Amino acid sequence: MNFKDLILEGIPDELPAARIYDQSLNHAPKRKDILDADEKKLALENALRYFDKKHHETLLPEFREELEKYGRIYMYRFKPDYDFYARPIDEYPGESVQAKGIMLMIQNNLDPEVAQHPEELITYGGNGAVFQNWAQYLLTMQYLAMMDNEQTLAMYSGHPMGLFPSHANAPRVVVTNGMMIPNYSKPDDWEKFNALGVTQYGQMTAGSFMYIGPQGIVHGTTITVLNAGRKISKSGEGLAGKLFVTSGLGGMSGAQPKAGNIAGCITICAEVNPKATQTRHKQGWVDEVIDNVEELAERVKKAKAGKEVISIAYQGNVVEIWEYFAENDIYIDLGSDQTSLHNPWAGGYYPVDLGFEEANELMASNPEKFKEKVQESLRRQTTAINKHTKRGTYFFDYGNAFLLEASRAEADIMSEDGKDFRYPSYVQDIMGPMCFDYGFGPFRWVCASGKEEDLQKTDKIATEVLNKLKENSPAEIQQQMQDNIQWIKGARENKLVVGSKARILYADAEGRIAIAKAFNDAISRGEIGQIVLGRDHHDVSGTDSPYRETSNIYDGSSFTADMAIQNVIGDSFRGATWVSIHNGGGVGWGEVVNGGFGMILEGDKSSEDRLKSMLFWDVNNGIARRSWARNEEAIFAAKRAMNMNPQLKVTIPNLVDQDLLD
Repeated sequence: MNFKDLILEGIPDELPAARIYDQSLNHAPKRKDILDADEKKLALENALRYFDKKHHETLLPEFREELEKYGRIYMYRFKPDYDFYARPIDEYPGESVQAKGIMLMIQNNLDPEVAQHPEELITYGGNGAVFQNWAQYLLTMQYLAMMDNEQTLAMYSGHPMGLFPSHANAPRVVVTNGMMIPNYSKPDDWEKFNALGVTQYGQMTAGSFMYIGPQGIVHGTTITVLNAGRKISKSGEGLAGKLFVTSGLGGMSGAQPKAGNIAGCITICAEVNPKATQTRHKQGWVDEVIDNVEELAERVKKAKAGKEVISIAYQGNVVEIWEYFAENDIYIDLGSDQTSLHNPWAGGYYPVDLGFEEANELMASNPEKFKEKVQESLRRQTTAINKHTKRGTYFFDYGNAFLLEASRAEADIMSEDGKDFRYPSYVQDIMGPMCFDYGFGPFRWVCASGKEEDLQKTDKIATEVLNKLKENSPAEIQQQMQDNIQWIKGARENKLVVGSKARILYADAEGRIAIAKAFNDAISRGEIGQIVLGRDHHDVSGTDSPYRETSNIYDGSSFTADMAIQNVIGDSFRGATWVSIHNGGGVGWGEVVNGGFGMILEGDKSSEDRLKSMLFWDVNNGIARRSWARNEEAIFAAKRAMNMNPQLKVTIPNLVDQDLLD
């Protein structure tokens, strides 16, 4: 059978041959053995319900072995033999162009060049899953190939519940991931219910089919590092010769060295997994690899003296760098961390003084001992960071729950009042007041044709639109406009595309609508093929996360999730092609609720109507909430948005004189 026939077949009637577990691939770590005997039976029963009864006797021992060996039932046997990548949209079977676009994005998330653990259907972050198992993938692709524009596919944590009658303006797919009853959102609850096969951790853009490889986080990290450099600049100088120390070279964190190069500093990024280091070095995302901390220190001294722009992967634990550089008086200008500390007990963070394989074994065989080692390591890391910050280092939490988990480990991470953390989240200091409050966030698009020339044309269109908008932009957002114009000009030379022909930039509602309309017009004229619009969930409106996206909300509402829920509901009836809402993502299960969307532009009037309606809401929902929280920049943005669209009426807060309160 050809590719289209295999998609339409879904779960095959005859069993494919059992697959050999490929040791050369980067696999997910073994998960905690958390189910009791009865629950393991239930997990097996849950898995077997995808298959005809005649296959149960054959599959039962196989699934039982997977559950025992890996802590999950992935159904490796059913992974298709065809290659996984974002094919041109016309190569997918089906009646609906919108559904074909979603298939393209799903396959991109599972492309081995893009995904962290593709055999386990995990895109990034150690546990950010597209599906729980391969049966769900096969069924979902089959449903998408069958559906028309009068149907909607409902998906519960990777499981396609089925096609339901709807209408042309409804979303083609509605995705929920990990939406637990609140009292069942502790880390071990994820371990248990994911092992049972009834929920999953969709991260942010993994379970919403909108990951575009590390390019997305390269841009956000570049903006963050540039603005962190501006914060420490003494007289307007840039980052030349300044040192940025961080860690993590996996899915999202792998973007850090490339971003450091674009920002113009010296970057050291520590990584314990040799396969992750090798992948990033092979891809050209990091310049050099060093596995000895003394050699690393000498290389840094040379780079500082020569004001080099260079990225270095340290093959080892970041704690070793923080401690050695403190002991040997090597000055660190900027410091952060991007290990997956939202998932600290299952491979997100590796403790110092344990080898990589030794740590993987311990986390499965003795979880409590592993937790002790992680927390001990966090205390050591924090102590060393504190030594550096006393000398002037600017350290910021990069939204990976470092501060939160360090506090839980009883590290010296709290401020004098005992309530706040000693160090800011990057959203508090940088992204919140400089970007999100003004409505700027990670707008992205994918050229569904798969053609390089379409990406070049869309880059040119977006640059022209931004240059035109910048001419009349208020002073408050001139820096954001210029940063993004500069970014898109340099995006091609930095070879940021991995997987689909995609691009990202930060834009406000005005910019997003203008760029999208220009794309739609170009499609209508036959100049480019269809475009998939989307964004990271890490945005103005999409995510409620008190330790990251909404950490600069100070009115007491940072622990509420109304904004994210309103966002996905509003997107769904304003024209999104698919919508998603997740528990977890970025800072961890139970710590955040986040939502996203995808929209297919087909070059017609319907696409124009949908993009204008949905993109305006998608941004201004968040501006309204941030304005009501009394964020000055958001109040400015809300008033500006109301002037642009008289139908928008936002409740503006009345500010209280602080002297009256005191």
